Amino acid sequence: MIVNDKVAIVTGASSGIGEATAKALAQHGVKVVLASRSKEKLDNLSSQLKDSYVIQTDMMNEDEIKDMVKKAVDRFGRVDILVNNAGRGYDSLVENIEAPSYLELFKLNLLAPLITMQAVIPIMRRQSGGTIVNISSGTSMMDIPNISAYSSLKRALNGLSLTAREELKKDKIVVSLVYPYMTETNFGKNVIGKPRDDSWLDEGNISKADTPEYIAEKILEVIESEGAEIYAHDWMKNIK
Repeated sequence: MIVNDKVAIVTGASSGIGEATAKALAQHGVKVVLASRSKEKLDNLSSQLKDSYVIQTDMMNEDEIKDMVKKAVDRFGRVDILVNNAGRGYDSLVENIEAPSYLELFKLNLLAPLITMQAVIPIMRRQSGGTIVNISSGTSMMDIPNISAYSSLKRALNGLSLTAREELKKDKIVVSLVYPYMTETNFGKNVIGKPRDDSWLDEGNISKADTPEYIAEKILEVIESEGAEIYAHDWMKNIK
């Protein structure tokens, strides 16, 4: 896809990967709809981005998600790109996972992307095409102690996304996955549960975290290439 002059919704746009992605898209001529719960942060970001539009949205609320998409269409007349980025971690051993917390994570990390996809698909179909990018995680291809709640839902998102890609080919709607690895954001500070034991990193191939801007470049790359999957690091392909 040639992104210039397209309209994109970016969820979780108030910080981290979402913020960096919104900036990268805007720099390439995209009109960006900024969605998250933090209106103050979104307003500040919007002041820096031409043709951006703030929609305060709780991605745990189905009605607010649908209203966000409607407002985006009312404002710009179309939606060409959806970046499902909003999410949260949950650090816990399997035996200690609490059902209410896991359900909360399910709503944000899996159900919210699904609802948002369902809201934009009819719009993209009427437009004869569009692109949906779901932000997964490199952990979805790993068996790392203490993050099974998070990684299991990202694995589910992978399956949902790749199946949707096949289903929507006929409508010229491209569904893609991006797999970040460790990223320099506040993600780890906002997890549910206790901080994880990162001793496993000593055995990994990469110890240095990526910047959100680097992941944003990967997101832009997969939008333009229309590929199925893109990895933060090439070595991740070998562990899938």
